[in-house]
Amino acid sequence: MSAATEPTPGGPGSVALLLASSTGGVGQHVRSVARGLAAAGTTVLVCGPAATQEQFDFTGVGARFEPVEIPAKPTPADARAVSALRRALAGTPVDVVHAHGLRAGLVAVLARPAAPVVVTWHNAVLAGGLRGALSRLVERVVARGARVALGASADLVDRATALGAADARLAPVAAPTLPAPRRRRAAVRAEFGVQGEQPLVLSVGRLHPQKRYDILIDAAARWRSRDPAPVVVIAGSGPAYLPLAARISAVRAPVTLLGHRTDVADLLAGADLAVVTSDWEARQLFAQEALRAGVPLVATAVGGLPDLVGDAALLVPPGEVDAIDNAVRDLLDHPDRRAELGRRGAERAATWPTEADTVATLAALYAELAAHPDDPAAAGVDAPGTGSG
Repeated sequence: MSAATEPTPGGPGSVALLLASSTGGVGQHVRSVARGLAAAGTTVLVCGPAATQEQFDFTGVGARFEPVEIPAKPTPADARAVSALRRALAGTPVDVVHAHGLRAGLVAVLARPAAPVVVTWHNAVLAGGLRGALSRLVERVVARGARVALGASADLVDRATALGAADARLAPVAAPTLPAPRRRRAAVRAEFGVQGEQPLVLSVGRLHPQKRYDILIDAAARWRSRDPAPVVVIAGSGPAYLPLAARISAVRAPVTLLGHRTDVADLLAGADLAVVTSDWEARQLFAQEALRAGVPLVATAVGGLPDLVGDAALLVPPGEVDAIDNAVRDLLDHPDRRAELGRRGAERAATWPTEADTVATLAALYAELAAHPDDPAAAGVDAPGTGSG
């Protein structure tokens, strides 16, 4: 058995995992954790919007599921979510409540369960104005209300500490291992009309302003004059679909929005280059997937990405079309550099924590908290692998 599937001596018998609306990384992570814990004999209750169960099938990996509708943005309906979580926990008492993301963290803290609350901070607050002010208030409430705050990157740990978290720790989120590609490289490229030596450039992620796909689209518009011109595809769904489609049309960029895809392994097998243009990321799942697959990566130097990739990707400043344009051109013009980045990327990926490591770290934390459920001062003592912040 792997470390994640070995029962942890003295560990909790039951854990509740809570998430808000998710179509991507957070939902995948919760499913991975639920699977590992259930395989180790822990009773796992997952609470979240019904749509997350439909997409991620938590029950299919051995967890129970109770619907708790937590929308992506704070609304008066949060009070109903708090009540729903209280009912779910009354029906299934647990040793630890682990919320994923600030929205779920707020509901967990407001529900005031008898069990210790852990909150993983997966994202930074980037919004301005009233929405940003509200989000920063939520950050403060969550930081001070949780027994332990886990940051998916070092800057999130620092943020939680600055806002008053009594115990903030680094807990890197491992990308679930992709299955082997089901199609050959030529078949994938044929789907998108890629011919001969024409490059295929790939990005995968939620269509959200934070991802700054507008930067990639504007850079791609400049590549029409290249010979051969690259084909650019973006896989993912989200609220920015219509604005991005309009921008593609307006600048006549050779970009196709693929919508939600379940064949990322196939897409990587057909790609010559992966690109991440985000304003902020922690340990972005697609960046991990690209390096694991040996696909050279151009990414913005933001959040946890520099620590994640080291010198195994070409890092550029965020928000700059010229930077993305020049980096992609350089790698497309120099196949040897692409090959070297691909090799370094695979080597770097081999050093990252695996899903099993991630689950084992969380199981150790849960055991620590279950041993001291009413003693916050004891948290942080003997926490192997979490990296106290």
